[in-house]
Amino acid sequence: MERHQSNPSRRQFLTAVAGTGGAMLLGSDQLRSADVDPRVAQIVSKTIAVDMHNHLLIPYVKDAGDPKPNPDLDLAGAIRRSGLSALFETLNLDGLKNDEVGVYYKYHLQALAFEDEVLARNHMRRALNMKDLQTLHDQGQPTIIQTREGAQFVEGHLDRIEEAYKRGLRGLQLVHTRDDLVSPMGDIYTAPPKFGGLTPFGAQVIKECNRLGILIDLGHGTVEMGTQALKVSTKPMVVSHGGLSSVADRKQVSAGMHGLLFGKEYARAVADAGGVVGVWFRLSDTLKEYVGAIKEMVDAAGIDHVGLGTDSDIVDAGGSLPHTNAIWPDQGGGFFYAVAGEMLKQGFTPDEVGKIGGGNFCRVFAKATDGHA
Repeated sequence: MERHQSNPSRRQFLTAVAGTGGAMLLGSDQLRSADVDPRVAQIVSKTIAVDMHNHLLIPYVKDAGDPKPNPDLDLAGAIRRSGLSALFETLNLDGLKNDEVGVYYKYHLQALAFEDEVLARNHMRRALNMKDLQTLHDQGQPTIIQTREGAQFVEGHLDRIEEAYKRGLRGLQLVHTRDDLVSPMGDIYTAPPKFGGLTPFGAQVIKECNRLGILIDLGHGTVEMGTQALKVSTKPMVVSHGGLSSVADRKQVSAGMHGLLFGKEYARAVADAGGVVGVWFRLSDTLKEYVGAIKEMVDAAGIDHVGLGTDSDIVDAGGSLPHTNAIWPDQGGGFFYAVAGEMLKQGFTPDEVGKIGGGNFCRVFAKATDGHA
């Protein structure tokens, strides 16, 4: 791709960004940098950029003696520094092994309360539909779309999904690393298949999410589970984070991660159903490799069906996942700024960067939540 010929002054750069109506989305660190490519700045300001799988770290309270989770996290600042507009933000419920019915539901309620406090302290609110997402982007306000990594809190009670919906949940990953203790929803990648894919209750959950306006995430399910789910849902779905097995063939991937990999045929099936596949960081040791993985996913699923799904922590709170704004040694800045710049270097057009950066996810989120408040 032809390089930009000039290096505009700081005044010219700020004027160009402000003209797009998105200057507030730029983090202060980025605004101070004279090295930000104006093309990248324009893409960032125009795009409703979404990380399709991002985490906040929460230490769950197991008993009365445990300290309460600290919600004093700079969530808004971290999102602004990243160049993202929103996170499909999740807390996994089954990080701690539990064999007692009711505990995961308790963790789910803790997580909702924790997120309420974090958002209040950051003067943020959840986006409940595409209108919210567009409005908050236009105002330069970062936001989250609330989801769950694993639906173990349901425990056979279908009404709990509507209860969570009323608390702001707009995404649901059916399975994670442990089964629902009462009514499993399908086979997960960390265990030998035992349900033949999607369970009848899993199908009920999908239909309930379709009815309410909750976007289904097929991440961590087996290909068989996902393939069956695609036939049940009346709305497009996402695989929020994963990678192609063809990429892993060239790299050393731990056995536990192979279940998050899939062939091009499955990526194409998700795309054919109108969905989006998020490319996750784990197969890439550098930013350059990550964009290479995006290109391979585009070859498999098509330019309109690929997104960003890092599986990182947006706030560096001491967890085991990398910090979104410092995943790779060659990242050199906020996540989407860096990814957009590298995508341009590797031949993507600005429109293509915008689609993968968030446009494709927004299309699916709009369809999932259409007609719902």
